[in-house]
Amino acid sequence: MAAITKQEAKGLTLIEAIRQGIYEEMTRDETVFVIGEDIGEYGGAFKLTEGFIDEFGAERMIDTPISEAAIVGAACGAALMGMKPVAEFQFIDFISNGFDMLTNYAAKSRYRGCGSIQAVFRGPCGSGVRGGPFHSLNAESFFLNTAGLKMVEPSTAYDAKGLIKAAIRDPDPVLFFEHKKLYRLPRLREELPTTDYIVEIGKARTAREGKDLSIITFGAQVLNALDAAEMLEREDGLQIEVIDLRTLAPLDKTAILATVKKTNRVMVLHESSLTGGIGGEISAIIAEEAFEWLDAPIIRVASIDAPVPFAPTMEDYFLPQISEIVEAARRLASY
Repeated sequence: MAAITKQEAKGLTLIEAIRQGIYEEMTRDETVFVIGEDIGEYGGAFKLTEGFIDEFGAERMIDTPISEAAIVGAACGAALMGMKPVAEFQFIDFISNGFDMLTNYAAKSRYRGCGSIQAVFRGPCGSGVRGGPFHSLNAESFFLNTAGLKMVEPSTAYDAKGLIKAAIRDPDPVLFFEHKKLYRLPRLREELPTTDYIVEIGKARTAREGKDLSIITFGAQVLNALDAAEMLEREDGLQIEVIDLRTLAPLDKTAILATVKKTNRVMVLHESSLTGGIGGEISAIIAEEAFEWLDAPIIRVASIDAPVPFAPTMEDYFLPQISEIVEAARRLASY
């Protein structure tokens, strides 16, 4: 297993970066363990933990029944006893089965004086892979109203490794969303530092510098925003700034307000449905704290208010497309 990890050190995909980050933390700290369905002998639904059981044994690679509520509950109990669980959902859609334990217990335990829940709850999210309505969820808006939970969603291999390591070390419960469309995407393969590093939770990054308008986004939509920005620069001469939030709770208000003051025009882009999505919260922050810097209305681009379709043409219609982002940006720039 160690040899495999060493070989992966050059040109990691996003899933390999997460895999290496968890492996390094398990090697560094014996209190870190993984719990979930088929994560042991089988190596996980997406093979992220393949081979881990040979390295760390069944006591640190705990296979469970098909019960997300039990997985979350066991992770919380272990965390209270000083362990650092990394709990896997085969698909993030089924985090709903652990919703009560996450929102009513894990998020409030420190506040109630019962001790912090140092645990990571991770799994594949997102649409665009023809997974249908039960395997394509973007769940971030479900938890935005729950104080005490942190949420991250990386869009690069570097961030994926740095954030998973930071999440494991964080004293609070962290929901770690991994867009499955990005898992093995060749364009995201990159060489990572061989030295230990983390990416700080709560800090956004500027994925592309620009001056004409800003696109605030995260996850797989970062790539769509970057592709749209290239097209707009080539065809319209527009310089688009792309902000990758990386952390969804807490939001990096400083980065959000800084890009508004820089470009004065803002598009908020996310993959979950428009109504009740994180875009509404970001728009409210801008309206309350940077309204005087706006030269145009805020534009939100998101999926339509519907379950995720299975049929490819319908799913494409459901999701924000590059063409839609380009059209919205041109409209925004015309004010």
